[in-house]
Amino acid sequence: MVEHAEIFWSLFADDMDKVLAEQPRDTWDSFPLFKILNDYLREDDNLKNGRFHQHLRDTFSPMVVRYVDLMETSIAQSIYKGFEKERWEIKGNGCATSGELFWKLDALQSFIRDLHWPDQEFRQHLEQRLTLMACDMIETCIQRTDAAFQQWLKKGVTFISTDYIIPSEMCAMVNVILDAKNQSFELCTIDGVDVHQYHAKIDDLIEKTSAAMTQGMINKLVTVLETTLSKLSRYDEGSFIGSILSLTKVSGSGKEMGQAYVSFTRNCMDQIRGKVLDELWILTFFEQWYTAQIQMLCTWLSERLDHSLHLYQCTCLAHIVKKIYSDFELQGVIEEKLNSTTYQTISKRMQTEEASCALTSVQNEEGLSENGNDDEVERPKPKVTVVETVNSEDANIISNVTSNVVEKVGSMFGKGIGGFSTKFGGPSWF
Repeated sequence: MVEHAEIFWSLFADDMDKVLAEQPRDTWDSFPLFKILNDYLREDDNLKNGRFHQHLRDTFSPMVVRYVDLMETSIAQSIYKGFEKERWEIKGNGCATSGELFWKLDALQSFIRDLHWPDQEFRQHLEQRLTLMACDMIETCIQRTDAAFQQWLKKGVTFISTDYIIPSEMCAMVNVILDAKNQSFELCTIDGVDVHQYHAKIDDLIEKTSAAMTQGMINKLVTVLETTLSKLSRYDEGSFIGSILSLTKVSGSGKEMGQAYVSFTRNCMDQIRGKVLDELWILTFFEQWYTAQIQMLCTWLSERLDHSLHLYQCTCLAHIVKKIYSDFELQGVIEEKLNSTTYQTISKRMQTEEASCALTSVQNEEGLSENGNDDEVERPKPKVTVVETVNSEDANIISNVTSNVVEKVGSMFGKGIGGFSTKFGGPSWF
């Protein structure tokens, strides 16, 4: 019975070979035929791995290898061309190029898996090649994404203000890396087992790239706080510019600058939460960003331990410290991260500075109310006594004194000038 079946399939093989020989070289319309025949034969214990089954494998194995070669070349070209034109708009879980890449890799692996190749050695070879291909393609995707991310970080590096908002393109790049992490487990393993350690390799690269991108974004955002603190430094004790600004009073109370920075943090938090798709990454990012801000504020205050803060500095920092605590608390940052030792140090310092500024303001107001303005104080005028009438006796005394003074002055001038005239040989003028 088995021999009769093999004879039948051998006759069928002759006709099959003739039809396949007439097919174009790079056409894949014959794969459904292989799938139907192979599924039938591998379920039959008498025909499984028989002569016809072996002939079927030998006929289609070169076609499978050729198909995998062409698909690998096609996917590599799509990565290169796709990232060259990528606009980094959020598509699906990443961008357009990454979404297409992961779909093609998954489709290729699913296609080869559904063939149920009967030869175990050749099947393992295909599995290894496809997982290696996926590892290489995902690595290229990560490298191209990271390169684009670094270019976006450099934009506007010379001038960062509180108007800055994290671009949606950078959020899309973060999504690509996070999606690659999720996809790599399925594409770089065999039935969930990392047989060839391809997943471990790509996962390590993803972790390093993700950490570098997170740190780059935090450094970019912290630059805004650094710029704000640099402006506040103008009000340090002994600063010439601070003295001028304090006298002119053209810069406000300091609350406006604090509100501008708080608005900046809120806008960036809304952008990240609205564009990035991974909740765990968002929470980790907010925790690290909050810690970086608190550390910078603590360092700035520590540099001024020997000096009291100006009222402008105190008002601005008090507003910032209070608002970022409550805002990051609303974003899900836990109490342990929020109320850290560094934050407690800042909080105590700001309480002291606020009390000092309040006391100084009260003393200044009391001093002004007591003394008033120097220009408005009436100064005592010198008294002048005027003699309106002079009696006859006083008139005689004044007349005698005047005559004596005139005689003495005339005698002095006569002798002096006469002496000069004698020396020059001329007669005296008197």
